[in-house]
Amino acid sequence: MSGVNEIRSTFLDYFSANGHEIVPSSSLVPRNDPTLMFTSAGMVPFKNVFTGAEKRPYSRATSAQKCLRAGGKHNDLDNVGYTARHHTFFEMLGNFSFGDYFKENAIELAWKLVTREFGLPESKLLVTVFSEDEDAALLWKKIAGLSDSKIIRISTSDNFWSMGDTGPCGPCSEIFYDHGDKIAGGPPGSPDEDGDRFIEIWNLVFMQYDQVVPGERQLLPRPSIDTGMGLERISAVLQGTHDNYSTDLFRALIEAVATATGVDPAGPQGVSHRVIADHLRASAFLVADGVLPSNEGRGYVARRIMRRAMRHAQLLGARDPLMWRLVPALVRQMGEAYPELVRAQSLIGETLHLEEKRFRKTLERGLSILDAESRELSAGTQLSGDVAFTLYDTYGFPLDLTQDALRPRSIGVDVAGFNAAMERQRQQARAAWSGSGEAATETLWFALKDKVGSTEFLGYETEAAEGVVTAIVRDGEEVESLSAGEEGFVLFNQTPFYAESGGQVGDIGKLSGADLSAEITGTTKKLGALYLHRVQVTEGMLVIGSAVTLQVDAERRSAIRANHSATHLLHEALREILGDHVAQKGSLVTSDRLRFDFSHPGPISAGELRQIEELANTLVLRNEPVVTRSMAVDEAIESGARALFGEKYGDEVRVVSMGTRPEIGGKPFSVELCGGTHVSRTGDIGIVRVLSESAVASGVRRIEAMTGKGARRHLVEESQLLQGISELLRTPVSELGGRLEALIEERRKFERDLTEARKKLALGVGSGEDPIREVAGTNLLARIVSGIEPKDLKSLVDDAKKRIGSGIVAIVGVAEDGKAGIVVGVAGDAGEHFDAVALVRVAAEKLGGKGGGGRRDLAQAGGPDSEQAQAALDAIAEAIAAT
Repeated sequence: MSGVNEIRSTFLDYFSANGHEIVPSSSLVPRNDPTLMFTSAGMVPFKNVFTGAEKRPYSRATSAQKCLRAGGKHNDLDNVGYTARHHTFFEMLGNFSFGDYFKENAIELAWKLVTREFGLPESKLLVTVFSEDEDAALLWKKIAGLSDSKIIRISTSDNFWSMGDTGPCGPCSEIFYDHGDKIAGGPPGSPDEDGDRFIEIWNLVFMQYDQVVPGERQLLPRPSIDTGMGLERISAVLQGTHDNYSTDLFRALIEAVATATGVDPAGPQGVSHRVIADHLRASAFLVADGVLPSNEGRGYVARRIMRRAMRHAQLLGARDPLMWRLVPALVRQMGEAYPELVRAQSLIGETLHLEEKRFRKTLERGLSILDAESRELSAGTQLSGDVAFTLYDTYGFPLDLTQDALRPRSIGVDVAGFNAAMERQRQQARAAWSGSGEAATETLWFALKDKVGSTEFLGYETEAAEGVVTAIVRDGEEVESLSAGEEGFVLFNQTPFYAESGGQVGDIGKLSGADLSAEITGTTKKLGALYLHRVQVTEGMLVIGSAVTLQVDAERRSAIRANHSATHLLHEALREILGDHVAQKGSLVTSDRLRFDFSHPGPISAGELRQIEELANTLVLRNEPVVTRSMAVDEAIESGARALFGEKYGDEVRVVSMGTRPEIGGKPFSVELCGGTHVSRTGDIGIVRVLSESAVASGVRRIEAMTGKGARRHLVEESQLLQGISELLRTPVSELGGRLEALIEERRKFERDLTEARKKLALGVGSGEDPIREVAGTNLLARIVSGIEPKDLKSLVDDAKKRIGSGIVAIVGVAEDGKAGIVVGVAGDAGEHFDAVALVRVAAEKLGGKGGGGRRDLAQAGGPDSEQAQAALDAIAEAIAAT
């Protein structure tokens, strides 16, 4: 056993044989922990299981979890490429016990795996335990037969793990491998423990306590096990190296880089090869998990990783985008274990290609500024923080990219100055914003939420309800009432009005009460809990504490529901036809149409659009029930519901499923987490009509569509338009395509014939006159023409040169805008005496132009004054006579 893929499968198969459920890797985007930007450890997907908030059908699990550490508190980006074991993306092998087995079984399973399955010599292994964990030390002696010298007691937090300030926690025990005295470094706990000789290959966490409050722990009723073994590290050990980048997987990726660039990875630019290989994995898996490069959040981290790799590609001399060409090599290495790479391969490649093209446009300018600003700096000095911020703010250079570019010269960056410049910009932005009325109102909502509490939404079940006025805001201030003719935002204790969110527009409708009527012209949400109704009072007075009747515009709501449900069907239809890489990137649902943005690398063909529309309408025609359920968010996602990337979900969510798949046992066609309003049955959508498909951003496409009455009206209008064209052309609708093609071809032929006729007319063909005259013994054909495209002047001159045999051809083309172009040709032995460039410049001066260019036998120029066309030709004649 030596290959990374074999090591991964051996680990999983070993624990599967020992009663563990093999759990596929979760996404790099955590589904159950909003405090994390990315999944950074193997236990993250099981966090709620350890805390007891979630139940799984198994008590033992094993996984190979995708992890990323390149942002937030877990950030290894700066070290990648310069050390043997730092990565942005890595795989964490782990086995987990949720109240099943504990220390003895965990140690026994670990020891048998590393010594029997992996075949590591016991003499090369040693372990650490927490200094107070005598149980673990005794078990290592009993199970592994390790001597006291091979069991190192560590008193620091390095060997005590906790999930946070409170919650499950416990001591750790780490297994180390000794690479031998040829490698510098000492054992854990020694002064030189940071060397590469002793490498931690596995960490066993014994969760046995509950940290109730800081300083107070109590035993957990069901102690658990959480372990983590870095696949890259154990692969290096099993392949006889202390360098992760020397394993077979990384060697294959680095070889792909070397082949593409022609640069030896064993040379002085080896760091660049490592950075590209590591960042290729991170970039590809991020895109596969729905993270596209952007200027904020996870997308910004993805962009930083991509651009750092692209900068190193430039250092290797790659003149064209490189990263996208390496994707097939990565898929060959990891696609079998992670099929999402195969599904998203085209999207990954297109995303990297476009991002690198975009980055290269700014890279050259940014690097030139960096070079100019750092030219006088010497090793040990720092680049100004203001300069670093300018590179970041104006040229898109992340701070770490600037640091990386200066690192080879041992020049640092004034990070404090960079942060100060960033803060100055923020303060300026705040100052520009804080004086607005909107800012004052935003502050008010926090106080109102504390005062009146959240709004209860009743709109899933009803479109009419009673509510009590809890607050009124007009012109940014809280008021007691609104009179007829006045407008403001009104809060109620409960409402059937849907507030704008998740792409769905807010409801409108009416408000009524005793001697009171008002229009509700929009509904929005603040702080996730306050439903703001924009109210225009038409009669009477609306007062805080009033009980009123709220009525949603039912027809408009019905159209919105149909369009929203259609987005779900289209989302799944897009995935069916285009592939699993499709993910929603935004939507707008209104009463008259829907707009749906999604990830896809290129345009959709007309045939694919027809298939997508047909599939959606097939589900509509089946008229199957639309089912909504409330579920715990993790339970919903585990059941297969699609969560929208970037959306924030609470502990409980609504799961909307519609349509069925008869071919696979009637499973739902579409299942999504969604807080919007939907139809009761798919048939209520009426019909789905796709209007257009277009690009929105790099790797993001947009579909616009209509449903119901709007779609039917659109189809009727299209039919009437076709019928009108049919009558105009006196051709049946079914034959319009052929008739239009024939008309277009006729027009093209007419335009060709007209161009040829104009050329003949311009040269005097068939006119009875000889356009050629002799000037000082040289033949000259000089003409002024109009109605001929500038691009056709050259071919006209070429034809005239053949006709004249030997001499000069000069043709001025006059345009409708008053400008003129001139082309001069020299034919035959006249070329011994005349230069077309010199002659065209003489003419250009008369036309008000400057210069001109071309070859000695053919040149062109232009000018703004077409009225001097004859003067330009006369100037050429005079130049010929003077030669």
